[in-house]
Amino acid sequence: MGNLASAVGLRTEDAALVAALKAGSEEAFSVLIAEYSQPLYSLIARSLQDPADAADITQDVFIKVFRSVKSFHGDSSLRTWMYRIALHEASNQRRWWTRHKRQELTIDTPLGAQETDDGDEGLCLGATLRDGGCSPYDHAAQGEIKARVEDALRKLPEAYRTVVVLREIEGFAYEEIAEILDVPAGTVKSRLTRGRMALKEILVADGLGTVLMQRTEVAR
Repeated sequence: MGNLASAVGLRTEDAALVAALKAGSEEAFSVLIAEYSQPLYSLIARSLQDPADAADITQDVFIKVFRSVKSFHGDSSLRTWMYRIALHEASNQRRWWTRHKRQELTIDTPLGAQETDDGDEGLCLGATLRDGGCSPYDHAAQGEIKARVEDALRKLPEAYRTVVVLREIEGFAYEEIAEILDVPAGTVKSRLTRGRMALKEILVADGLGTVLMQRTEVAR
């Protein structure tokens, strides 16, 4: 097991889990579901035009993981590999949705603004979309803000939405996002910059820009 971990760069716990999964352990599969079901569900729900399909797609992802784990050689982390599968399944669902609903999303829509070097300045999406301890009134207000932010995210072109979610909400590093999406790191940074700009424009138009910028200042 130690040789596997060192050879492929997996964390020791990931290597042990992968080995158990490859051996067909139901307990290991239960552990995998417990650890990843909620984050994968959240990612998929934010990637679909109709989040009501997210539960079914999440189940499909775990079925595919279970069937494909023997071909996983640890070239990436287990988490990265599973997120790649989840985004692939979500993409398949979006294509189905587009064909049947006859709607289109333009990935490379110009924003009419010059791209800039990426920094970590932006809207505090992670804090906004995570639940925290608060009063019933604050919880209701937070719920309304979350719903409006989620709606704004779905208005972004797919390519921008994906990198914004992976970076701002899921907390992946640029190199990990590049690996998940199989694109250069420079492309990730460019899409993130443009995605942040587009999202900010939507949120400002919806009256939420000031609220989220205040959250960003508090979070720093």
